Amino acid sequence: WMVTILSLSLLALIGTGIYLEIRPLNPNRNTQNRWKAVVGANLLLFVGAQVGLLVLGMHDAMAEAAAVNAGGAREISVGLGLSLIGIGIPTALATIGAGIAVGPVGAASLAVISEKPELFGRTLIYLGLAEGIAIYGLVVTIKIG
Repeated sequence: WMVTILSLSLLALIGTGIYLEIRPLNPNRNTQNRWKAVVGANLLLFVGAQVGLLVLGMHDAMAEAAAVNAGGAREISVGLGLSLIGIGIPTALATIGAGIAVGPVGAASLAVISEKPELFGRTLIYLGLAEGIAIYGLVVTIKIG
Protein backbone atom coordinates (compact mmCIF):
# COMPACT_ATOMS: atom_id res chain seq x y z
CA TRP A 1 0.00 0.00 0.00
CA MET A 2 2.96 2.30 0.54
CA VAL A 3 3.99 1.92 -3.10
CA THR A 4 0.45 2.83 -4.13
CA ILE A 5 0.54 6.01 -2.04
CA LEU A 6 3.95 6.87 -3.44
CA SER A 7 2.79 6.33 -7.02
CA LEU A 8 -0.42 8.30 -6.57
CA SER A 9 1.34 11.24 -4.90
CA LEU A 10 3.95 11.27 -7.68
CA LEU A 11 1.21 11.28 -10.30
CA ALA A 12 -0.55 14.10 -8.42
CA LEU A 13 2.67 16.15 -8.40
CA ILE A 14 3.19 15.57 -12.11
CA GLY A 15 -0.44 16.40 -12.86
CA THR A 16 -0.26 19.60 -10.81
CA GLY A 17 2.89 20.66 -12.63
CA ILE A 18 1.35 20.00 -16.04
CA TYR A 19 -1.83 21.87 -15.09
CA LEU A 20 0.13 24.87 -13.82
CA GLU A 21 2.26 24.81 -16.99
CA ILE A 22 -0.79 24.81 -19.24
CA ARG A 23 -2.84 27.30 -17.19
CA PRO A 24 -0.49 29.63 -15.29
CA LEU A 25 -1.76 31.42 -12.21
CA ASN A 26 -3.45 34.76 -12.72
CA PRO A 27 -1.49 37.38 -10.75
CA ASN A 28 -4.64 39.46 -10.22
CA ARG A 29 -6.38 36.72 -8.20
CA ASN A 30 -5.19 35.49 -4.84
CA THR A 31 -4.77 31.81 -5.75
CA GLN A 32 -1.06 31.44 -5.01
CA ASN A 33 -1.66 30.47 -1.36
CA ARG A 34 -4.11 27.73 -2.33
CA TRP A 35 -1.71 26.26 -4.89
CA LYS A 36 1.17 26.46 -2.41
CA ALA A 37 -0.91 24.41 0.02
CA VAL A 38 -1.83 21.85 -2.67
CA VAL A 39 1.74 21.41 -3.87
CA GLY A 40 3.03 21.36 -0.29
CA ALA A 41 0.55 18.64 0.68
CA ASN A 42 1.50 16.59 -2.40
CA LEU A 43 5.20 16.93 -1.61
CA LEU A 44 4.63 16.03 2.04
CA LEU A 45 2.64 12.95 1.03
CA PHE A 46 5.31 11.94 -1.50
CA VAL A 47 8.21 12.36 0.91
CA GLY A 48 6.28 10.64 3.71
CA ALA A 49 5.46 7.67 1.49
CA GLN A 50 9.06 7.44 0.34
CA VAL A 51 10.40 7.51 3.89
CA GLY A 52 7.79 4.94 4.91
CA LEU A 53 8.75 2.73 2.00
CA LEU A 54 12.40 2.93 2.95
CA VAL A 55 11.76 2.28 6.65
CA LEU A 56 9.25 -0.53 6.13
CA GLY A 57 11.10 -2.04 3.19
CA MET A 58 14.52 -1.94 4.85
CA HIS A 59 13.88 -5.19 6.73
CA ASP A 60 12.89 -6.97 3.51
CA ALA A 61 15.89 -5.53 1.69
CA MET A 62 18.33 -6.71 4.34
CA ALA A 63 16.72 -10.12 4.82
CA GLU A 64 16.62 -11.14 1.15
CA ALA A 65 19.45 -13.21 -0.18
CA ALA A 66 20.61 -12.69 -3.74
CA ALA A 67 18.55 -15.14 -5.75
CA VAL A 68 20.06 -16.55 -8.92
CA ASN A 69 17.84 -17.86 -11.68
CA ALA A 70 18.61 -20.97 -13.67
CA GLY A 71 20.09 -18.81 -16.44
CA GLY A 72 22.60 -17.26 -14.03
CA ALA A 73 20.95 -13.81 -13.90
CA ARG A 74 20.27 -12.21 -10.54
CA GLU A 75 16.71 -11.55 -9.52
CA ILE A 76 16.07 -7.92 -8.65
CA SER A 77 15.10 -7.58 -5.00
CA VAL A 78 13.86 -4.53 -3.12
CA GLY A 79 17.35 -3.80 -1.83
CA LEU A 80 18.92 -4.02 -5.29
CA GLY A 81 16.18 -1.83 -6.74
CA LEU A 82 16.68 0.82 -4.05
CA SER A 83 20.44 0.73 -4.59
CA LEU A 84 20.00 1.18 -8.35
CA ILE A 85 17.74 4.18 -7.73
CA GLY A 86 20.33 5.57 -5.32
CA ILE A 87 23.05 5.11 -7.91
CA GLY A 88 21.02 6.95 -10.57
CA ILE A 89 20.08 9.96 -8.43
CA PRO A 90 23.48 11.76 -8.65
CA THR A 91 23.47 11.58 -12.44
CA ALA A 92 19.87 12.74 -12.66
CA LEU A 93 20.38 15.73 -10.36
CA ALA A 94 23.71 16.65 -11.97
CA THR A 95 22.29 16.61 -15.48
CA ILE A 96 19.29 18.70 -14.40
CA GLY A 97 21.68 21.18 -12.79
CA ALA A 98 23.87 21.25 -15.89
CA GLY A 99 20.85 21.86 -18.09
CA ILE A 100 19.76 24.74 -15.89
CA ALA A 101 23.29 26.20 -16.00
CA VAL A 102 24.02 25.70 -19.72
CA GLY A 103 20.89 27.55 -20.90
CA PRO A 104 21.70 31.04 -19.56
CA VAL A 105 25.45 30.62 -20.04
CA GLY A 106 24.97 29.60 -23.68
CA ALA A 107 22.62 32.50 -24.34
CA ALA A 108 25.02 34.96 -22.75
CA SER A 109 27.93 33.44 -24.68
CA LEU A 110 26.14 33.94 -27.99
CA ALA A 111 25.34 37.54 -27.07
CA VAL A 112 28.96 38.29 -26.16
CA ILE A 113 30.36 36.54 -29.24
CA SER A 114 28.08 38.56 -31.52
CA GLU A 115 29.46 41.79 -30.07
CA LYS A 116 33.11 40.77 -29.45
CA PRO A 117 34.19 37.66 -31.41
CA GLU A 118 37.60 37.69 -29.74
CA LEU A 119 36.00 36.50 -26.46
CA PHE A 120 34.98 33.15 -27.99
CA GLY A 121 37.57 31.14 -26.04
CA ARG A 122 36.61 32.64 -22.71
CA THR A 123 32.90 31.99 -23.24
CA LEU A 124 33.68 28.42 -24.30
CA ILE A 125 35.46 27.89 -20.98
CA TYR A 126 32.41 29.14 -19.06
CA LEU A 127 30.17 26.82 -21.05
CA GLY A 128 32.51 23.91 -20.35
CA LEU A 129 32.44 24.68 -16.62
CA ALA A 130 28.66 24.60 -16.66
CA GLU A 131 28.66 21.29 -18.55
CA GLY A 132 31.24 19.86 -16.15
CA ILE A 133 28.53 19.56 -13.50
CA ALA A 134 26.99 16.68 -15.44
CA ILE A 135 30.36 14.98 -15.76
CA TYR A 136 30.88 15.20 -11.98
CA GLY A 137 27.52 13.48 -11.45
CA LEU A 138 28.46 10.75 -13.92
CA VAL A 139 31.79 10.20 -12.16
CA VAL A 140 30.01 9.91 -8.79
CA THR A 141 27.59 7.38 -10.27
CA ILE A 142 30.42 5.32 -11.71
CA LYS A 143 32.26 5.40 -8.36
CA ILE A 144 29.12 4.32 -6.46
CA GLY A 145 28.26 1.56 -8.95
